[in-house]
Amino acid sequence: MKKFYLFCSAGMSTSLLASRMQKVADQNNLPIEVKAFPDSEMDTIIKSENPDAILLGPQVRHIYEKTKEKYGNLGKVIMPINPDDYGTMNGERVLKATILEYKKNGGK
Repeated sequence: MKKFYLFCSAGMSTSLLASRMQKVADQNNLPIEVKAFPDSEMDTIIKSENPDAILLGPQVRHIYEKTKEKYGNLGKVIMPINPDDYGTMNGERVLKATILEYKKNGGK
């Protein structure tokens, strides 16, 4: 089971997007778990849950470089969520983009 975790300021708005992404994954029988968390819990969640992908909501896009420096060497996908897809809560597009990036990074 792959873990794609979303982080934003409070984890609330990304919860809806995570739910939509999970629905698409489930409909397509993809072994992916999608969850959302506040960025203040990022260190704890990454250490305890070891997600395969770390997605950053537009509100925390500014921590992308810091996050990449801190966790990029662990072989994780780290990417900001496209603001347009986030604004429209397009779970399918965000999931597809994450899967493509994951495969590009050598994930299977």
